[in-house]
Amino acid sequence: MNSTSTNKPYITLDKISKSYSKGKKQVVVHDNFNLTINRGEFIAIMGPSGLGKSTLLHLIGGLDQPTSGNITVDNEQINNLSERKLTQWRSENIGFVFQSHHLLPVLNAKSNVELPLVLTPLNKKQRQQHAKLALKLVGMSDRAQHLPKELSGGQEQRVAIARAIVSDANILLCDEPTGNLDRGSANEILALLATLNKDFGKTIIMVTHDLNAADFATRTIHLEAYINQQSAINNEVTTS
Repeated sequence: MNSTSTNKPYITLDKISKSYSKGKKQVVVHDNFNLTINRGEFIAIMGPSGLGKSTLLHLIGGLDQPTSGNITVDNEQINNLSERKLTQWRSENIGFVFQSHHLLPVLNAKSNVELPLVLTPLNKKQRQQHAKLALKLVGMSDRAQHLPKELSGGQEQRVAIARAIVSDANILLCDEPTGNLDRGSANEILALLATLNKDFGKTIIMVTHDLNAADFATRTIHLEAYINQQSAINNEVTTS
């Protein structure tokens, strides 16, 4: 697993705008939005619903495309990649962790973790070795053969995190990863994410409503204030 962590610009959102049509109305989610994230940061993004927090994760992860502007990750401008190359880039660089675990109920923990590797050049033995290591890192080695229904919510989320890191993704995008968990289980998951960040150099971007969760991050962005600050700067530049 990659343990490299340096304080260099890694992810850049440059003048990003994102809008979509809702009937005859054009809904603007982001307008001329800028953000720079350093390699190895653990960022918490907070703010009221409707500000586009999850949209930012989807844009950074290549699940959605900006209406305008550029997204650069490790010197790769991902919004200009073809769909095929974007899919490959995403599989090599991004791990997703959602509020809902999205584990396949008919597969045990190890098989769920192996899923992202099925379309890679790895053979069965190599996939199993990777899954075994990922489960060990999240403290779930003894639950490898258990089905999701035989696991607690916190254990399911650990398996989901193992699946996110099994391909040694450099970036983890976490959307309310503790939203369905009790406080004890939530703290265990957050401590695990902090370990992946500190000891393995994973760059983590986490959307959360939970102030306690944000305490585990190395930087917190309060999105509403951040957008207002950017708007003020843009207005000052325009009028000067």
